[in-house]
Amino acid sequence: MHDLLAAQLVDLPAQPGCYMFRDEAGTLLYIGKAVNLRQRVRSYFRDDAGQSAKTRLLAARVHAVEVVRTPTAADALNLENTLIKQHQPFFNIRLRDDATYPWLKLTLDEAYPRLLVVRRRKADGARYFGPFPDAGAMRATLHLAGRMFPLRKKARPPYRDRPCLNYDIGRCLAPCQGKVDPATYRGLVEGVQDFLEGRASDLQRRLETDMAAAADRLDFEQAARLRDTLEALRKVIVRQITVGPSDQDMDVLHVAVGEAFACVEVLQVRGGKVTGRREHGLDLPPGTDPRDPDLAADILGAFLARGYEDLRVPPEILAPVEPEAAEALMEMLGAARGSKVRLSVPKRGARVTLLDMAADNARTGLERLSLARRLAAETRKDDALTALAEALDLDAPPRHIEGFDLSHTQGIEAVASLVVFREGRPAKEAYRHFRIRTARGGDDFAGMEEVVGRRYKRLLEEGTPLPDLILIDGGPGQLAAAVRALGALGLEDQPVFGLAKRLEAMFLPDRPDPVLLAPDAPARLLVQHIRDEAHRFALGLHRKRRGKAGTRSALDGIEGLGPRRKVQLLERLGSVDAMRSMPAAELARRGGIPRPLAERICRSLTPDPHRERADA
Repeated sequence: MHDLLAAQLVDLPAQPGCYMFRDEAGTLLYIGKAVNLRQRVRSYFRDDAGQSAKTRLLAARVHAVEVVRTPTAADALNLENTLIKQHQPFFNIRLRDDATYPWLKLTLDEAYPRLLVVRRRKADGARYFGPFPDAGAMRATLHLAGRMFPLRKKARPPYRDRPCLNYDIGRCLAPCQGKVDPATYRGLVEGVQDFLEGRASDLQRRLETDMAAAADRLDFEQAARLRDTLEALRKVIVRQITVGPSDQDMDVLHVAVGEAFACVEVLQVRGGKVTGRREHGLDLPPGTDPRDPDLAADILGAFLARGYEDLRVPPEILAPVEPEAAEALMEMLGAARGSKVRLSVPKRGARVTLLDMAADNARTGLERLSLARRLAAETRKDDALTALAEALDLDAPPRHIEGFDLSHTQGIEAVASLVVFREGRPAKEAYRHFRIRTARGGDDFAGMEEVVGRRYKRLLEEGTPLPDLILIDGGPGQLAAAVRALGALGLEDQPVFGLAKRLEAMFLPDRPDPVLLAPDAPARLLVQHIRDEAHRFALGLHRKRRGKAGTRSALDGIEGLGPRRKVQLLERLGSVDAMRSMPAAELARRGGIPRPLAERICRSLTPDPHRERADA
């Protein structure tokens, strides 16, 4: 643990608030809330074997913590929600963007509102319904609403002196030509809202009353239109599932968890009937174990904190488990609703059946989201490969790419890595390591020439197909070394390029100027991924070999120090450098070894005749 972090953990307040973890570069990693900041933050850094992989991964990267005190736990929850939306930290559960799902927008900011399909929700005074993951269901809803409630369709009337075709076919009441009074039109707008909110029973009673009133005043055209609307509405009501009393409004939540993301299902119960459903995808933080028994509660907590911004909050919410800070969450949702909101976790009866129904829909939604994500990923990969081919003037998208990188410390324990990407994805079973044999003194150019030559000489001897493209981690110098190796093998036409860290410039053998791509271009992100994989793979082997070499040269050959005790010392004391700075007595005590062995280790690590006298 860093000294700065250790000092900050000592002074944490024992009161509600938010905490923010940052890494050594100052990047925000995680934002959380707590009833007791001192207890909650310190819990991340306990030496506890029961900690989740995600918590251990997060704690290992934390360099500093910041806290913001709040008067109450509810205030901490609101602040956490605001900060997460603003910063989107890497380790927080994130609601997936619903911008690609369509919404139905009722333009209440207009004198005669319209019902539109839009892709984004704005703070413009309009009323939004959705989003609709199933575009077919959205279109069916829009079609039915259009039949029952003939709102105007166009922003501007196409004619000044007469209604348009929509009026002639009964799909609009032509308010632009004064064919309907404002009160009647407001009734249509209220009916649309009741219909889209799932209050079909209330709407049915009002339509029946209005139809009778129209008949009493001998307005048979209006009465006939209301009759047709009622008939269409009754068909909707028949299809709804009755699950409770007619005055019961609630949302039923459940969670299905995948490897990297989860699906929260929302069954909407209005007037005692299931009137609709929604699904929300949430990205899981890295290191999350899908089998974690507390994960469902964490996901529901994240959804309740941020997922109701685009939904009308019902008076009751059913859930399979109670999330952390449930009371504060309900207080926040109650403030948004304007009245109390109750969270229930039923254990038996009809409500458990509702939860089971939501669970089935959540699993189906997860499968659908997984398929959509895979298809989207495949499309992005194809787009990236096509764009890379265009940028490098290749004849076809490079389906098989190999990347090289070198790693050493001032020429010591020099190694190289080869990573393989097929169809834009890592093929880790094909990764290879190389120990540099001939290049000495940290000569990166000679090292790159050696490993490239060795790799493709072997492929030629085996008759194995060559890659479509080779990526060299480095600029013109490393690229030239790779080209020399390929030329020596008769592979002058092999596509190859170098990727320099500065501006992510791509250098080609026959071009004086590098190829530069936009920072968010799919092709650039792909080559960065390949380069980063090559660097990670090379660095991992180099560190392993360097560590073994340091341990072998320093501790091997000491009488009485076998492999088990060597491992014991390294586990307890951390490193050979730490042992060098210890007197023999301290080394024996902290390392759990006999004093004579500790003295032999001290003599071997630091052959200083004054050291033993200082220990005596």
